[in-house]
Amino acid sequence: MMIGDATNRGQTPGNTDILMSKTRFFDRWAPTYDWLLPSVFYQAIHLRLIEYVQVSSQANVLDIGCGTGRLLDRLAHDFPALQGTGLDLSLEMIRQARANKRHRPRLIFIQGVSHAMPFTDNQFEAAFSTISFLHYPDPQRVLQEVNRVLQPGGKFYLVDFTVPEWKTKEPRRFLSPVSVHFYSRQAREGMGAEAGFTCIGHHYLLGPVLLTIFQKT
Repeated sequence: MMIGDATNRGQTPGNTDILMSKTRFFDRWAPTYDWLLPSVFYQAIHLRLIEYVQVSSQANVLDIGCGTGRLLDRLAHDFPALQGTGLDLSLEMIRQARANKRHRPRLIFIQGVSHAMPFTDNQFEAAFSTISFLHYPDPQRVLQEVNRVLQPGGKFYLVDFTVPEWKTKEPRRFLSPVSVHFYSRQAREGMGAEAGFTCIGHHYLLGPVLLTIFQKT
């Protein structure tokens, strides 16, 4: 699947432009991604996240917006029989993940988009999204795709920045090199329910970074 084809599938012209802009941004960042401060922050979040992960010993899992593959590397280390697939919009991020050659052949990395994932129905036991959900111009469609590729009863671990409930019940948009949106617990629960998920818990991992655990019903 070519990234241009996947990006355009079912997307409005505005959303396509956003995704292309994000692709360029992360392609440029990829070569130094693991050496900059944000990567250290993300790895600290991964350590906290692992405390809440419940998967079988031979689970097949998906990491959406996998970057250079650090979370899957951690999961493969902690679960020696686990198999994992990383999906990322940025080809350069995927190249970095593949070049690291960690835990092959149990881990594979594929370029693609979260709103049209190249996977079969009910393929994965669990899915993860760590500080990537804020980038999606059509988050509801992403949740529907996650639900599709998860097995019945499978869990989706959504980790991202949030906003206090008393400030807003709607997504908050922030301008940065790439536009991002933050979602409250209530907003996450509503979107999850619409996509066929049950929310089974929220946990703060580090500052305003909130883990929401969904289960496919």
